[in-house]
Amino acid sequence: MRRGRFAPTPSGDMHLGNAKIALLSWLQMRAAGGVFVLRIEDIDIQRARPEITERIIEDLRWLGLDWDEGPGEGGRFGPYWQSRRLAYYEEALARLEAAGGLYPCYCSRAELLAVAGAPHGLSSEGAPYPGTCRGLSPEERRERAARKTPSLRFALAEGEPVHFDDGIAGPIAFPPGSGGDFVVRRADGLFSYQLAVTVDDALMDITDVLRGGDLLDSTPRQLALYAALGYTPPAFAHAPLLLGEDGRRLAKRHGDLGIAGLRAAGAAPEAVIGWLAHISGLTDRFEPLAAKDLISTFSLDKVSKEPYVLDEASLRRLIR
Repeated sequence: MRRGRFAPTPSGDMHLGNAKIALLSWLQMRAAGGVFVLRIEDIDIQRARPEITERIIEDLRWLGLDWDEGPGEGGRFGPYWQSRRLAYYEEALARLEAAGGLYPCYCSRAELLAVAGAPHGLSSEGAPYPGTCRGLSPEERRERAARKTPSLRFALAEGEPVHFDDGIAGPIAFPPGSGGDFVVRRADGLFSYQLAVTVDDALMDITDVLRGGDLLDSTPRQLALYAALGYTPPAFAHAPLLLGEDGRRLAKRHGDLGIAGLRAAGAAPEAVIGWLAHISGLTDRFEPLAAKDLISTFSLDKVSKEPYVLDEASLRRLIR
């Protein structure tokens, strides 16, 4: 059976961009008769806030997007909070280390920022890591370890480009070693997004990952981890983002675009769902709809491949 998921990070309230991804991933599983999982990606305990998790859950329920496994529903692949899954990440890290796939990195944040002018790397990860610590001798590592606690990096294999078929974007190719060797555990002990999301999707038997286009360039890294850990990767689909009028991805600078704010302003859930469906390419005109009304006609082929620029006129249509 196909299994999909929505995995929000509770460091900020749900906005229209998050809701678009939630709707599309929910529809993908409901149309396929699959299982929809809600997982809370609160691995960064410094930024995650439990009260935001509760608001995300409330917003999803208001939108009519239910889930089969996750908070409030249980399931055999829990727990469904990353902060409670640290033992799984430790085990994966130990396997990678035993296979010789990791090395300690002693570079400071300032040193990494100093290479920011290098050839462009992954937009979500910064400039490519130049491999400074990959070739250190045991003696050099001991000397540096006496001064600084290292992070751990995954050593990407050199070789062929990474190819995969994206369910929305189509055939994708990345050059070998895209973005450079990447951190799987930070110097402060926190596990990286790349490791945690790969382990969680694999252990939860996720077959389909539909997420925002800003994570497209993380896919080669995750595919490398799937291979190193012996997991079967899911099918990926990356939906275009919602952008502000300045052409940048939605953020606090664009004002209150949160679902809770729209609710407080008088928006109906059917208006929000109908609008999201229309700007995603699922319907040819805007009309209020319940999420369940879209299941029978949903197809990834319909999803627009272009980002949508949000303007005030669009928002006014939601609050009438």
